[in-house]
Amino acid sequence: MKRLISVFFLAALLLSAVTPAVFADETVTINFYNWGQYIADGTDDSLDVIEAFEEAYPNIKVNYMTFDSNESMYTKLKAGGSAFDVIIPSDYMVQKLIEEDMLETLDFANIPNYEYIDESFRNLSYDPDNLYSVPYTWGCVGVIYNTKYVDEADIGGWELLWNEKYAGKILMFDNPRDSFAIAQLELGFDINTEDSTLLTLSANKLREQKPLVQSYVMDQIFDKMQRAEAWIAPYYAGDYLTMVEENPDLAFYLPNEGFNLFVDAICIPKGCEHKKEAETFINFLLSPEICGQNLEYLGYSAPSSAAKEYMDPELAANPIAYPDENTLALGSAFTSLSLTGTQEMNNLWLTVKTADSSTTVYLILTAAAIVLIVFFWLFYKVRRKRRKARRCRKWKSV
Repeated sequence: MKRLISVFFLAALLLSAVTPAVFADETVTINFYNWGQYIADGTDDSLDVIEAFEEAYPNIKVNYMTFDSNESMYTKLKAGGSAFDVIIPSDYMVQKLIEEDMLETLDFANIPNYEYIDESFRNLSYDPDNLYSVPYTWGCVGVIYNTKYVDEADIGGWELLWNEKYAGKILMFDNPRDSFAIAQLELGFDINTEDSTLLTLSANKLREQKPLVQSYVMDQIFDKMQRAEAWIAPYYAGDYLTMVEENPDLAFYLPNEGFNLFVDAICIPKGCEHKKEAETFINFLLSPEICGQNLEYLGYSAPSSAAKEYMDPELAANPIAYPDENTLALGSAFTSLSLTGTQEMNNLWLTVKTADSSTTVYLILTAAAIVLIVFFWLFYKVRRKRRKARRCRKWKSV
């Protein structure tokens, strides 16, 4: 059962004065750039994390904005013109942002709750010196399917996303990295390959799939799967646990060819205007009680064992949220691709998205036929008028 934060806990936070930002003379607003539907917001009797933070720290307000992919978030940061104080990129994107000097180093004196992060989630490959990020959630990418319409004999691997029996009822990621990873796993390739031949073969595999795909989605998956408008989709285990509450016919599995195992981390982008206040917010998110209630609502996995004490025990032991070691051994983490590799994948992805499908060809041919019919009709009409005009001139001359 989801718990609301206690008045006593809020009071303790206020008295603890974790950072000087609590006693700021003027109110400041921090811009929080996060994935859609990726923080508890008070719905379904959950804790409203941002409201709780603003009650605990009345001099700090949070302006919440969302993105739907790491790539769109990166593009926004790279373009400038928007000042963000806290962002939540995935592991490989954290690495890319570090390499491009786009993140601030964190002052852990302002983030004492970092002590609750498990050792297994510290000093990870994307931030080996633990300078720029703290983990927010972790999880796995698998397949969500509707048990009312999908034959259990067809499940088990990524090949379900290429099964012609379910044409028009399959969804696919609307970003290149996740989509290419699925094709690469299906073909037995490394999900971090930059080999041009292997990338091209992966793109060809995605082109094969396109005629079967209803739409390429990100956050739209919730409505489509919950309403049974689509029956099959690759997505994150944590989101499945949210969707199944709305539609109990949904089920989930991790493909036997392997899957992406990811960590989403909290960072502060370069040029942040309110760094101490941002670190105050990060520290709040890492509190075991806040982290536990937040991730109980999200369904994603907590990088803090202490946070599990504030979750429903059934969720804390759920094998989808917390797979066993043998299952996790099949997972692979993304690493940041080189600029050349990223551009090649993006270019190939564009060819996949714009590739002709049978429907597109049909529409083009139909439109061409209509144009030809109109052209011949106009030609016939003009010709008939000219003939009539010639007959009139001939009659007048007589």
